[in-house]
Amino acid sequence: MFKKRSIMVTGGGGYVGSLLVPKLLADGHEVSVLDLFIYGTDIFNDYIFDPCLRLIKGDLRNPKDVEKALRGCDTVIHLACISNDPSFELNPDLGKSINYDCFLPLINASKMAGVSQFIYASSSSVYGIKDDENVTEELSLEPLTDYSKFKAMCEDVLLAHQEEGFVTTILRPATVCGYAPRQRLDVIVNILTNNAYNKRLMTVIGGSQKRPNIAVKDMVRAYRHILSSPVEKIKGKIYNVGFENHTVNDLAQLVKKQVGSDVSITTTPTNDLRSYHISSKKITEELGFVNKFTIEDAVSDLTYAMEKKFLTDPINNPKYVNIKVMQNLNLE
Repeated sequence: MFKKRSIMVTGGGGYVGSLLVPKLLADGHEVSVLDLFIYGTDIFNDYIFDPCLRLIKGDLRNPKDVEKALRGCDTVIHLACISNDPSFELNPDLGKSINYDCFLPLINASKMAGVSQFIYASSSSVYGIKDDENVTEELSLEPLTDYSKFKAMCEDVLLAHQEEGFVTTILRPATVCGYAPRQRLDVIVNILTNNAYNKRLMTVIGGSQKRPNIAVKDMVRAYRHILSSPVEKIKGKIYNVGFENHTVNDLAQLVKKQVGSDVSITTTPTNDLRSYHISSKKITEELGFVNKFTIEDAVSDLTYAMEKKFLTDPINNPKYVNIKVMQNLNLE
């Protein structure tokens, strides 16, 4: 049964948020977006006069900004973070302040504001490298980087605050891929697609290592699915959200199949053959969530966006690469 929500989405101006927010509005929810909007607000130009949308340009570390964004909200979807290891390592103090230090204050502020549901975007990288064929939610966490360590630490903080009237759910996404209004071209499938389409050449580093991926459309569906799931099923729960665990070589072949047979693939050897893979069986068995979109669909969507010139100079434009945006902003 549909229940209209007033949802605060932190980091709603980012890659996943830029596709999620319009879907939440279309679903009939009220949405407040708290974001620094370092990638701009133009992604929401079509919704700027929608009375159900509030855009708050603010800092997650500023209590007043958080309080303003939470006003009247009953649900939080927490996407905001300095995402991926290179961007985090560019300024570790900044990364820690955004990815961890302000997390408990956000939870406390949410409770004070009367929020009853809190959904946290963690990461499948919290598992580190596992030899197990199926990396399930029950396995130990062995994060290898500060980025993933703080994701794991935030999980612990949130689970400690799960209580009656404050329902918490943690999602551990695979690497997201495909087209979204705030595009990223610094994740594996999107990197390969960009180079295949615009250079007709992909360079694979290593190739045998596995990388779990999920189409951004399905990631958005997963958040919406959690919102519509019965409280008793999702309270205090953790779910992997992925789709296919392909090797990088396989991903390159999938991209080539979608983009064109004239695309060449070169391989560069590497000593770093770390493999990551996850099982998403639990979210299907417990909640009935099944992916609708393949990696090929994500590649096709991104290729279409390039054909239609939705992206400006995708090979050279720094705005599609998080670490380059961070370097240019010198954010503190």
